[in-house]
Amino acid sequence: MNKSELIDSIAKTSGLTKTDSAKALDAFVSSVCSALKSGDDIRLVGFGTFSTSKRAATTAINPRTRQPVKVAARKVAKFKAGKTLQSVVNSKK
Repeated sequence: MNKSELIDSIAKTSGLTKTDSAKALDAFVSSVCSALKSGDDIRLVGFGTFSTSKRAATTAINPRTRQPVKVAARKVAKFKAGKTLQSVVNSKK
């Protein structure tokens, strides 16, 4: 499912217009990005948790040149599915 299909699904399910659904989705994504950037976690009970973690600096190998390359430390975004989401995904239809 791509973004436009998700917007269509939100509009159909919620009764909102496609324009309002797109605004709601964009607002959600923007809010999640802002919260993660500031170091906050987002917990949606039953759905899951968006969080960040620190990845340490490391050395990798460039596959083309076989030379070592330093990879800087960074923060990475993570999502852990909640219990309800897991049960929906794993349920038999």
